[in-house]
Amino acid sequence: MAVQDKIKLLILDDEKQFTEELSGFFQGSDYESFEANTVEEGKKILNNHNIDLLILDVRLPGVNGLDILKEVKVQYPAMEVIVISAHGDMDTVIKAMRLGAFDYLRKPFRYIDIQIAIERTQKYLQMQRRLKQMEERNSLISKNLEERIDRQFIGVSPKILDVFEQAITAANYPEANVLITGESGTGKENIARIIHFSSNRKDHIFCAVNSSAITETLLESEFFGHKKGSFTGAITDKMGFFEVCNRGTLFLDEIADMPLNLQAKILRATEEKVITRVGDTNQIHTDFRIISATNHDIEKRVDKKGFRLDLFHRLNTLQIHIPPLRERPEDIKPLLLHFVDSFSTRFNRPNLNVSRDVFKALLKYDFPGNVRELRNMTERAIILCKGNQLGINDFPVMLPKNSPSPDNDESVNIKDHEIDLIKKALKRSGYNQQAAADYLGIHRDALSRKLKKFNISLIAVEE
Repeated sequence: MAVQDKIKLLILDDEKQFTEELSGFFQGSDYESFEANTVEEGKKILNNHNIDLLILDVRLPGVNGLDILKEVKVQYPAMEVIVISAHGDMDTVIKAMRLGAFDYLRKPFRYIDIQIAIERTQKYLQMQRRLKQMEERNSLISKNLEERIDRQFIGVSPKILDVFEQAITAANYPEANVLITGESGTGKENIARIIHFSSNRKDHIFCAVNSSAITETLLESEFFGHKKGSFTGAITDKMGFFEVCNRGTLFLDEIADMPLNLQAKILRATEEKVITRVGDTNQIHTDFRIISATNHDIEKRVDKKGFRLDLFHRLNTLQIHIPPLRERPEDIKPLLLHFVDSFSTRFNRPNLNVSRDVFKALLKYDFPGNVRELRNMTERAIILCKGNQLGINDFPVMLPKNSPSPDNDESVNIKDHEIDLIKKALKRSGYNQQAAADYLGIHRDALSRKLKKFNISLIAVEE
């Protein structure tokens, strides 16, 4: 194990002989140990080194070790603590565990006892590190992409280049919260990742959370964490999103769908950067940045009392709007070529070309699903393609049924075909807008925009 990967231990005990002997025991092992015989020495080491584990004597001259434990767990919530004492009693043990100690040992103890306790803690620390590595490995932006982020940003239109400029500006102000707006599929999370990985928070966690996908009963526990036994099913302590994202970025997608009863708590945590786990009374300081996103008109939600005005202002320090793909057709070709290159490599289909008819048809298509739809469309086309050239027949979503000739521009009447599909979906669903949107495979908001755009009337208006 490399030095930088070793578990860092701090032994804080007023007996110098004890700290020296215990430090000597760890020498040459997978641990890097530090010694302190006073609280002042211990605090200096904690400030200057990223300590993973503190071995703390509960009785120090003029100081209650439990007070030190409480202070340490607030300032360094991710650090584990093993409490030791020559005067152990059950009340002290219970208080120590409630304050966040991982284990408790009574002096004198065998070195094997402390070794076993540390190994249990080490497994936990390694699990946390593995989780962080997996988060970073599964990120949409790899380390290589981080270094070349400006060259990998796909788009040439003035509108999308302006979005990129705004994202880089936001990255330079890592304490400012950012609200990203835009239709579904425009790439809001990708912009959020660009902001994170271009900022000085890039070495810490980027955690993406769909605010509408978590059940309301678990929302508070997921965001703030919980203590063991705080409710049925809470079998262990759990860190919430705010705590996990310490020094990193918490990305809240679909923020407009967050229940009102949680919004006040989110506001307070965002303002104070202090949280309390469910079932606990100890406050935990955490330094996170919030980037939120929505495809709704959130200001209308505020006007209708569906979203708190104070939280909106807190999240909206900087706002970035991503225009839909239909408003920036210049980006369709570079995006298509990028997706073709990506999927042809993944599916081992080299030397694929794209027919000119495809580009012409794409420019006429409305893209209700935006960039995500183009990506899925390209993936499907490469799977369906029989030869080395992608033709318009490989993109059936853009073709009316029974089209006699894909080369005839008259047969690719996107608008008429789209209006016909919408009317059929409405009729089939009994003019239920949500059901019709589901039939069409688009978001209800997208359907509402199309009804207005094409002036399609409803027989029955959904309440």
